Amino acid sequence: MPAKKRNKTRYPGVYWIQGKGPNGKIERIYYIVYRKGGRVIEEKAGRQYQDDMTPARAARLRAMRMKVNALTNKERRELERKRKEAEQNRWTIDCLWDEYKQQKPLKGLKQDENRYKNYLRGPLGDKEPKDIIPLDVDRVRLKMQKAGKSPQTIKLTLGLLRRIVNFGVKKNLCKPLSFRIEMPRVNNLKTEDLTPEQLQRLLEAIEQDEHPYAGKMMLMALYTGMRRGELFRLKWEDIDFERGFIHIRNPKGGVDQTIPLNDAARQVLNQVERTNSEYVFPGRGGKQRVDIKRPVNRIKQRAGLPKNFRPLHGLRHVYASMLASSGKVDMCTLQKLLTHKSAQMTQRYVHLRDEALKRASNVVTELLGKQTKSPKVVRLNQS
Repeated sequence: MPAKKRNKTRYPGVYWIQGKGPNGKIERIYYIVYRKGGRVIEEKAGRQYQDDMTPARAARLRAMRMKVNALTNKERRELERKRKEAEQNRWTIDCLWDEYKQQKPLKGLKQDENRYKNYLRGPLGDKEPKDIIPLDVDRVRLKMQKAGKSPQTIKLTLGLLRRIVNFGVKKNLCKPLSFRIEMPRVNNLKTEDLTPEQLQRLLEAIEQDEHPYAGKMMLMALYTGMRRGELFRLKWEDIDFERGFIHIRNPKGGVDQTIPLNDAARQVLNQVERTNSEYVFPGRGGKQRVDIKRPVNRIKQRAGLPKNFRPLHGLRHVYASMLASSGKVDMCTLQKLLTHKSAQMTQRYVHLRDEALKRASNVVTELLGKQTKSPKVVRLNQS
């Protein structure tokens, strides 16, 4: 920004500095300052004579820039750069990413945008896929490792790069990578569980909490195994009280699912106060909820649960663990209840089912013990 003296105008966010035009004539150069997206933006509005700029026109330009969809000078220049690249048939990773966003669903887009902006744009954004070499990807991986990022975060970021390139190849916009991206091995099959005492304290803490939705959402996760996002998206029209089913729209697996509405979950839903919103657990203004972190963490802390226990997803694990350890639910049924796309995710609960079967098999020992103090050895006649 200019180091010269700033001169205020009677319009908020508009000032000018003295400068020279192309012909050497002294003129005012107007600048505007505004806030957008949590950032303070300061940019040139125009010159007094060369651009016929006045304080009033600069103020109108500032008002336009502050609109939600208005582009800043920097954003316009960036858009123009990408447009020219596309016109030259240079489908860089940046261009492919912009096109990819337009044709992909919004689900998970915010997380993908953060990964792209933080880890991929800088080192790879101006490259075409055919020009990327394994060393480029290795540098992204090493940089993330040095920054302390988890293997799962690295895997998701490299997976995003692979998806962007595959999208471009499928649309005949670019050539594929000349190599295969090696993904880090991730062992994130974390299974959370609660002791009976912890579960009892949690139920008491939920009963005491005054938030209209937090406790009820936690109970729904415990009674149905629904995911956090599925609870956020749950609408009243998705609940079939008459037939006893819950329709899960756009789940993690991508295909709509239906799970039973058990008596415990029905009781929770009957206690939810209905509003004008179509959502069962609405957010601000009756729109879809996007967060409930603070209230559920308050309940978790009041119950004295471990710090690393995830209030909603952890209760989904508790639900699955209880069913598996009961010995009354087979893995195929559990997979359907959890809406797992493949049986692999459900396998983490197999050991709980095995323990239940072992306990059940020991019943025969108890029954025989009632008949005799020591089990008799039955010998087969050998002839």
